[in-house]
Amino acid sequence: MKKAINIRMDEALLTDLDSYAHELERSRTYIIEKAVSTYFDTLDEMISDKRIDELKAGKTEVYSLEEVAQRLGLS
Repeated sequence: MKKAINIRMDEALLTDLDSYAHELERSRTYIIEKAVSTYFDTLDEMISDKRIDELKAGKTEVYSLEEVAQRLGLS
């Protein structure tokens, strides 16, 4: 199910968005959905890098599969 949102966008960016939408014969919504979806891959990498840095800095605790199973009473 899709939900409506409102965003504010710089006029130059909106002009570019409209140009792409027109050229590709797609809606603004389609272009924005594709852009956000694609950017999620970049955000996933950024989160992974952050978590690795936290692990290296000792800010995160790591458990083996066996430890998790034991804590959950599965072993």
